Amino acid sequence: MKRVPITLRGAEALRIELRKLKSESRPNVIKAIAEARAHGDLSENAEYHAAREQQGFIEGRIQELESKLSNAEIIDVTALEANGKVVFGATVELADEDSGAAVTYQIVGEDEADIKVSRISVGSPIARALVGKQQGDSVEVVTPGGKRSYEIIAVRYI
Repeated sequence: MKRVPITLRGAEALRIELRKLKSESRPNVIKAIAEARAHGDLSENAEYHAAREQQGFIEGRIQELESKLSNAEIIDVTALEANGKVVFGATVELADEDSGAAVTYQIVGEDEADIKVSRISVGSPIARALVGKQQGDSVEVVTPGGKRSYEIIAVRYI
């Protein structure tokens, strides 16, 4: 299986979720199943079926997180020697060449991407256009809303 890039922060968030699932969620659902079993007939016991369904979700998520972490290539953004180039993990400040509006994005792995906090997937059209470029370069990005041109104002590794 191929390695999947993830930032140090992203890997830690996955580890925290995994720890919580194993130390809190899993024991709680096992307890809920035991309590529901104590109520007798399982065939008509809604609490039992709901708890079993929840258990399946938790176990599935644990497996998913363990798989993601085992296939992760963790990249410490602060230790990058990219000489001002846009690379995975970099935070890039852009200016829209038409409107002048400034936007800032961090290029992260798929699992970390969250546009609400300005993190975009390395596989997104904007990130693909930016990778390898540097401060002062102009990039053209084909977006669902049409072509956009941006100037790279700054590249940071934080």
